[in-house]
Amino acid sequence: MRMPPLLSLFLLAILLALPRLADATAAVEYPEDIATRLQARYDAMHSLSFSFFQDIQGEMSGRPRQGSGRALFVKKDGKARMRWDYSTPERQVIIGDGETLSMYFAHLNQLIQSPAAALENDLTYAVFTGRGLIKKDFYIRPADEDEQTTDEADYKVIKIIPKTQQSQMQDIHLYVTADSLIRRLKLRDHFGTVTVLNLTDIEVDGVETGKSAAEVDALFSFTPPPGTEIIRQ
Repeated sequence: MRMPPLLSLFLLAILLALPRLADATAAVEYPEDIATRLQARYDAMHSLSFSFFQDIQGEMSGRPRQGSGRALFVKKDGKARMRWDYSTPERQVIIGDGETLSMYFAHLNQLIQSPAAALENDLTYAVFTGRGLIKKDFYIRPADEDEQTTDEADYKVIKIIPKTQQSQMQDIHLYVTADSLIRRLKLRDHFGTVTVLNLTDIEVDGVETGKSAAEVDALFSFTPPPGTEIIRQ
């Protein structure tokens, strides 16, 4: 029994399309897949540095606030350390050396110090150092419709929601590049305040190049100007 010509042409078209359909299916990347490769990349890092531009908007924040500077994270000897240097709008230095969290505010002429354990609840610290386990600590969701990127070749966007309720955080949108680096974070709190961090000039595992252990340690120390009020909490 011969197959009707139209049916045979239809089946031939399906067979020809199968390789393309398989390729399209293989190219689909679900939010959990993005979270997995993102975690693997940050787990493998020894150091990370980047320039940042921060924009805060929302009813509770008053007028929009902006800031910029450079950030540094280093994992060594089982400790994760960080440093944020704000150059605008006023100078601020925030350092977590593994033992103490120090925050210097030039416009207040104050240095506030507290135990480094305070950092354990800081979600950006957890994400950038790889200490937070994204799939364990967060629900992984597709990005909200208005956060979807138009250029899928540049970014994939996922939404992560803390499994344990956070007083200062409702959810985060992560903009992830093809090489598993975060280029943008959009953090929203329970009061509608939105903080956007755009990252540029990202450098991975370059901090320790050509530096001694003492020189790396010095990156996470700060001596305030004379006359600075020091507040220990």
